[in-house]
Amino acid sequence: MSKTPNHGLATRNGVGPSCVGLPAGNWPTITDFLVERFPAIGRDVWLDRMARQLVADEFGELVTPLRPYPSHMRIYYYRALDIEVRIPFEETVLFQDAHLVVADKPHFLPVTPSGHYLQETLLVRLKNRLGIDTLTPIHRIDRETAGLVLFSTQVADRNAYQGLFRTHSIAKHYEAMAPWRDGLQLPATRKSRIVEDSLFFRQREVPGPANSETHIDVLEIRGTTARYALSPVTGKKHQLRVHMNALGLPILNDRMYPPRAETLGDDFNSPLQLLAKSIAFTDPVTGGVRRFESGLRLLAL
Repeated sequence: MSKTPNHGLATRNGVGPSCVGLPAGNWPTITDFLVERFPAIGRDVWLDRMARQLVADEFGELVTPLRPYPSHMRIYYYRALDIEVRIPFEETVLFQDAHLVVADKPHFLPVTPSGHYLQETLLVRLKNRLGIDTLTPIHRIDRETAGLVLFSTQVADRNAYQGLFRTHSIAKHYEAMAPWRDGLQLPATRKSRIVEDSLFFRQREVPGPANSETHIDVLEIRGTTARYALSPVTGKKHQLRVHMNALGLPILNDRMYPPRAETLGDDFNSPLQLLAKSIAFTDPVTGGVRRFESGLRLLAL
């Protein structure tokens, strides 16, 4: 009887297992492949994970240190961080029903695990808090940005909700604090082509057909600083930050734009002044009209 793929590792402290595919090759054991594939993770770490039954194949069979290497199989394992800095700000759940969870994300908190962040992410915090293992973000906002993030609670609903963003069938509004100068002609629309910079974590504008669009207006002016209303039509990475910087209006406390030779570390006392303020759409599952607004605020002028 053939086996049905099933990684067999449940969510652990709000974190699901990571996955790596085994390509064709001649490694003596699965352990040897993992050590070569992930050079930053020592053999002793993999052996410890195996001893604690934290590594399994796609059929749920545990991986042991001397298990021979098979090609074309998926291996699941739990990722761990020795040290993870606590983000000293708390998320707020603004809405929850059988289909959606809407959270107000604080500055500095990533939406999903990556890099140096695992437990200190909005997704994992909410899974642990709400006890919903199937919770999945419908969209993302930057770690440095605060405000609204929507999550689907049902596997069957995910594609419908994510389709709202793919088809631009959702109204998103942000607020930002940035410099003001006389002579700005607002409201305005910024359209440009945004691509990945030489540093993968940063983006830049280049000549060519536009793949990004943002509507920009001003809400309040005081001296040389203003509060802006930003409405992205598209959702390119760092789009609002790139567009504002290109206009000579870099968002206050932005550590990346304009580009610097060295990216500054986090300063919890000086958060990026960008907020995902409101979101509105027709619910593709229930048919109801949804509108949510963040309870967070940027600096006062």
